[in-house]
Amino acid sequence: MSRADQAPVRAAGRPAAVNLPETVPIVSIIVPCRNEAKSIHAFLHSLLSQELDGIRWEAIVADGMSVDGTRDVLLQFSKEHPQVRMIDNPGHIASTGLNACIREAKGDILIRMDVHTEYKSDYVRCCVQVLKQTNAANVGGACVAVQSGYVGRAIAGAFHSAFAVGGAQWHQTGYEGPVDTVHLGCWRREVLEQAGCFDESLVRNQDDELNLRLSRAGGLIWQSPDIVSWYHPRSSLGALFRQYFQYGHWKVAVIRKHRLPASWRHLVPGAFVLGNLMVFAAALLGVMFGRSPLSWFTTAGIAADILYAAAVLAASGIVARKTDWRLFPVLPLVFLCFHFGYGLGFISGLWHFSTVGQRERFHRNAVTEQSR
Repeated sequence: MSRADQAPVRAAGRPAAVNLPETVPIVSIIVPCRNEAKSIHAFLHSLLSQELDGIRWEAIVADGMSVDGTRDVLLQFSKEHPQVRMIDNPGHIASTGLNACIREAKGDILIRMDVHTEYKSDYVRCCVQVLKQTNAANVGGACVAVQSGYVGRAIAGAFHSAFAVGGAQWHQTGYEGPVDTVHLGCWRREVLEQAGCFDESLVRNQDDELNLRLSRAGGLIWQSPDIVSWYHPRSSLGALFRQYFQYGHWKVAVIRKHRLPASWRHLVPGAFVLGNLMVFAAALLGVMFGRSPLSWFTTAGIAADILYAAAVLAASGIVARKTDWRLFPVLPLVFLCFHFGYGLGFISGLWHFSTVGQRERFHRNAVTEQSR
């Protein structure tokens, strides 16, 4: 899906407001946002393209004090379209912004949208329908990745590879059924409020953590292929690595809070990276002291890395065959960013959250500042 031109957003033929009886429930669309000048026009165009006839709706955008012109766009847009409101999010991060939106929302049903995603015209309608049909605690669709540029297209292709993301079902576009998390989300207000809304101590993984609380309280998290959106992933290897480093880092905070991981796959990248660091240390001891008693460990680690390299090449070939063979040379680097970014972030989180009282400023710029 191409991005909208950077021109003022218009309603594409749909009315800006719908006069419906007050007995019709309100749907509140909640949107966290910060420094999204490159994406805000496309998002607002996608919002106005929703098929909302017969639905009383509002959209609340919590801006994290943007400094790139995003606020100006939102302020002007809210003047032209009163159903869309901008509020301040002085906490800057997604979790504080989402909770601010929830406090302001009037709706009985809350639907999250993100600015760097575009939506099929029936997205809101399908969210409401699936929520009513399943009586789930949260419903959503798969995350369909689209991106331009050579590296960006490779990242988008790998995004749907089970090898890249450990088989997470919200990356699988055709899957329908129970999941441990979904892309974005749609909730009944009372369910969300009973769960305690989003954990504002989390910079990343706040949606995963909420879904974990809902699931452990007996709620159903449901994914439907009818709920379609197009996510724009990172477009460079550096940005992808930093994103997954943050995911891994903050996953430790979620595990510490709940004592157990939502899925054991969350531990694999960290264990793999830690194993490689141990293999390197054993090899270094061998060089320093001659034949090390840990030589068997080094040999086993090298063998595991050879198997991993073969798996990376095989997965790259599968993705290239589905997308474009010209992407094959960069795909191994993309998989390394997914795995080693997350794994190193996880190890960073283990150290950081075990010493957070003494080292509160550690990695603040690397893992606290929201990146895009």
